Amino acid sequence: MQGFFQFLADNPYILLFFTVGMAVLAGKFSVKGYGLGMVAAAVVVGAALATWASTYGVKLQLDNFAKSLFYYLFMYGVGLRVGPAFFNSLKKDGIKFTVLAVICAVLGLLLVVLMSGLLGLPAGAAGGVLAGSQTMSAAIGTAEMAVEQGAYQLPPGTTAEQVSGMIALGYGVTYIWGTVGIILVCKYLPRWWGVDARKAAREYELEHGVRNVDDAALSGYRGGGLRAYRLDNATSAGQSIGQFRSRYPQYRIVNVRRGEETLGADPGLVLQQGDVVALGGRLQDLTDNIGLLGAEVDDPKALNIPLDQAEILVTDKDFVGKPLRSLAGEDFAGQLQVTRLERSGEPIPAGAETELKRLDVLFVTGLKSAVDRAAGMLGKIARPSTTTDLLTLSGGMVLGLLIGKINVPIGDFSVGLGNAGGLLLSGILVSSLVSRLRFFGSTPNAARNILEDLGLVTFIAIVGINAGATLLEQLTGAIALKIFLAGFVASTVPPFITWAVGYHFFKINPAVLMGGVAGSRSHSGPAREAAKEIDSTVPWVGFPVGYAVSGVLYTVFGYFAMLLSH
Repeated sequence: MQGFFQFLADNPYILLFFTVGMAVLAGKFSVKGYGLGMVAAAVVVGAALATWASTYGVKLQLDNFAKSLFYYLFMYGVGLRVGPAFFNSLKKDGIKFTVLAVICAVLGLLLVVLMSGLLGLPAGAAGGVLAGSQTMSAAIGTAEMAVEQGAYQLPPGTTAEQVSGMIALGYGVTYIWGTVGIILVCKYLPRWWGVDARKAAREYELEHGVRNVDDAALSGYRGGGLRAYRLDNATSAGQSIGQFRSRYPQYRIVNVRRGEETLGADPGLVLQQGDVVALGGRLQDLTDNIGLLGAEVDDPKALNIPLDQAEILVTDKDFVGKPLRSLAGEDFAGQLQVTRLERSGEPIPAGAETELKRLDVLFVTGLKSAVDRAAGMLGKIARPSTTTDLLTLSGGMVLGLLIGKINVPIGDFSVGLGNAGGLLLSGILVSSLVSRLRFFGSTPNAARNILEDLGLVTFIAIVGINAGATLLEQLTGAIALKIFLAGFVASTVPPFITWAVGYHFFKINPAVLMGGVAGSRSHSGPAREAAKEIDSTVPWVGFPVGYAVSGVLYTVFGYFAMLLSH
């Protein structure tokens, strides 16, 4: 094995991507649906390899430039993801969930600092405990940044390498309960409070017209349809298209074929018996009034109508705060279907009573003319794109690094965001601007995910490798037990208090609050499990705002956990 480890030490790029690959494989293993995931696995695999190599006298070490580069890419990616949601959280409707996220994050930080002092944890452990107990891997980076910038003064006789090793150890020991614990707490909180979350979810669904459909990626259900009928009903013949629409506003005639001629759908066109009419509307309406026009026919010419799909960004203030059902009277009603609604970058359950908010994104499919009219009325249209605007990406990175150089003098010290904080802020600003303008800065989800996933996993792997050589010198059973206890308290207590404030003070629907608590811990797993537990998608309504706010707070708090625990 010594030869193998020496080969890895002599070939750092192979070492890096071998560790990343092993972390991805290890992250796939789970027990009853619970596992480390590739990010937590990266620090475990990296530390294990380096520790094992040290027993053969081989020291595995990777360059700090690579570590910083991947972390900076990750931080910019996080900013791109949370940008629109972060600014939306400052508005009236997001204040409740913003407050819950702040309460949860601050409590987590204070408990980590308190337990670190009470248990006498080694230098650096607090940063790792915060990152692991709150399942925010990015906090490792800000904890390390506190050491690199000299803000965290090393205790006498302690090296930066040892502190980094303890950060990694604190993260690895506390991450498992940090993940499993918050899932269990969110899942069963309503029961412990004596609340029927299923009933609350049904009430919310009825009140807001939300359909509780299966979350399969591809479904045979379609809310709207376009069908062709031969006009045989004498009571409908002789009417103009405009008169027909006045009488039956739930339908839209989009095309008429008479003989071999296609006539379109001018409101003044008079319908005649024998015409083939292309009729659009809700599936329920189309099936309720079978025979209104006549028999359904398969007519390619009548149904040969251009279709389109697009993302519509809601910016028109006249529609902000209005429910989706208010669009039923518009010209385009019955000619397109809302297939998805995203708020703050996260899909939410949508029904007839769901109120539109500024910067909501409606995913629509239907007649091209109807899509264009809807976009012109609601805001701006964005065609799906798979290309990435590298110019905006480069500019955003440069802007973030420049922001990171700004320091404000406070007494004998100067305080600044640093490169990581500057890139996070830059990402937030760029994504917020792009979400409003939509004509530049395209960064598809797949590209953003690469920035986040590859950046974070690689960074964490390097942290684990560089820390592994010193772990054997520092790790004892007593230290590991103390670290776990500190993480257990910091992970378990804040969600209970967050739930109590949301339920008793803000009076939030319990089903929605389950997602709000998950968002406050910046973890999607609890929201997913809560939805399964109550058989409803309603918990996702409360998730997005808290997820964005807490993600930023926990990342920054890695820095403060180091300073306050000193």
